[in-house]
Order: sequence, then structure tokens, then C-alpha cells
Amino acid sequence: MSSSSSGIDAQDRHDDMPFVDSSKVLVVCKSPINRVVICKIVERCGLRPISESPETAAPALQALSPGTVVLDGGADNRDCDPLLAEISSVRRLMGGTTPAVVMLSTRNRSLQAPIRHNVVDAVVTKPITPEGLQPVIERLAKRAR
Repeated sequence: MSSSSSGIDAQDRHDDMPFVDSSKVLVVCKSPINRVVICKIVERCGLRPISESPETAAPALQALSPGTVVLDGGADNRDCDPLLAEISSVRRLMGGTTPAVVMLSTRNRSLQAPIRHNVVDAVVTKPITPEGLQPVIERLAKRAR
């Protein structure tokens, strides 16, 4: 029998009560290499990464209820755009700002779309480094608890 960090056993919760596993971080990125790098940084935070491509991330978001999501926007910052609406829906269901969202962004692009401002909690500029990403993940994961 496993329990979440919130002390609620998944089997004991009511079906209508939202549940978030704050120990899980959904890592969404087209590049398999970047997914591995980001997952290693998530593990350094003491959290469990779940690695998905943008095409497979929506079902994982629904099924796993992660406390934090890391989105790699790719070269044009748009690789994960379809997932933003899904995250927004989950947040409405949860009644707040969970899951917390980190967007990995290129320097020469900005986050223009209005939905991004309502969903993205932090932006980390590439290149991806533990020094740049780890403190942000730790801060947002702590908030998700």
C-alpha cells in the first residue's frame, strides 16, 4: 500500500476528491536527450520524473496527477503548446495552481500566448543546467505539497 506525501492513500480517497502526487514531476520534451538531462535534474531534487513526449503527455498528466510539470518548448517555444490547455483544465479541476509548471525557453523567444501567462509559473532559459533548473523545480515542488 503506497501513500502520497499528503498522507492520503489513493485507495482511501473519494472519487470526486482531486488527488495530486507532489513527488512526481512530468517532464515533457521532444528531444530524448533533453528528457534524460531534465529527468536527472529532477532526481537530484529527490522527486520522481515521468518522461513523455509532447504527443503522449496528456494521458500521463491525467493518469499520474503530478505536482509539477517541466515543459521544454523546443527551438520555437511551441513544442508543448497543445498541453497547456490540458494543464489549465487540470488546474481548474484542482481549484488552484497545481500542477506547478516550469517552461524551458530559448533566449531569443518570448512567451506571448495569453494562456501561457495563466499556466506557466516559472521560465528557465536554456541551456539546461542543474544550477539553473534544480532550484526552480525544488521551489515549485515545495509549493505543490
